[in-house]
Amino acid sequence: MPFELAEPRSLREAIASLDAKDPSVRPISGGTALMLMMKAGVLRPSRLVSLGKLGLAGIRTGPGGELRVGAMTSLRTIEKSEIVRKGWPVIARTLRTLANVRVRNVATVGGHLAHADPHMDLPPVLSALGARVTIAGAAGERSIPVEELGTGYLETSIRLDELITLLEVPPLGGRSAAYLKCTTRSADDWPAVGVAVSLDFQGDSIREASVVIGAATDKPTRLAAVERILVGRKLDENLLDEAATQELSVEGDLHGSAAYKKQLIRVYLRRAIHEARAQSR
Repeated sequence: MPFELAEPRSLREAIASLDAKDPSVRPISGGTALMLMMKAGVLRPSRLVSLGKLGLAGIRTGPGGELRVGAMTSLRTIEKSEIVRKGWPVIARTLRTLANVRVRNVATVGGHLAHADPHMDLPPVLSALGARVTIAGAAGERSIPVEELGTGYLETSIRLDELITLLEVPPLGGRSAAYLKCTTRSADDWPAVGVAVSLDFQGDSIREASVVIGAATDKPTRLAAVERILVGRKLDENLLDEAATQELSVEGDLHGSAAYKKQLIRVYLRRAIHEARAQSR
């Protein structure tokens, strides 16, 4: 099916090329997911708006020590960035097994987040770290937590005439973070379950905790009950047992049944917490 390709040279022009009422008009960044959807016949666009000439790529730190990543920055560039490796090593580690190098060379962080596949690795990590995205549209700019970006399977809170322009991740400070995933085939396969944790330790006790899972629900999900159990408690096996026994609502899919995923979460939650503790030391 033929479609129009627009190649705007400014953000204002790009937004004007979108259509708030027509879902067949779509932006395209790296195109790694969009092209597969087109080949499968799931998406039949009338117009694609290329974002390649908008100057939205780049990695830098902000005045508050936050990480600022332009939406068109490739995942491979983020993975190799010394700024990311030193300040936010959990992001660099996560990217090493996200898809493969060919995909990471092309895929962009803005497109990755906008696609909203619940099996993706970065959204739970960024949610646990308290990251935010800047979204630009005809009505202006707004900033929302990455955690609020996904609203369901392949669904986001981004309107049809809006674009992600910037990702911001606050400094880790004294926190330590880890992300572990279980894949049923190769290490870079879609995960059956992914567990991201960000913990602030005060001695052997946990002062703050952020726990987010992916691939087990229709969007990255915060385990608030687990966080409440962890905060203010000394990290020991009894605490881990209590955290791991929390009842969760999990959905099965081709990567595993709901019961299998629940057991994976119990196992990988313990491992991720231990990994974060090791990072803090």
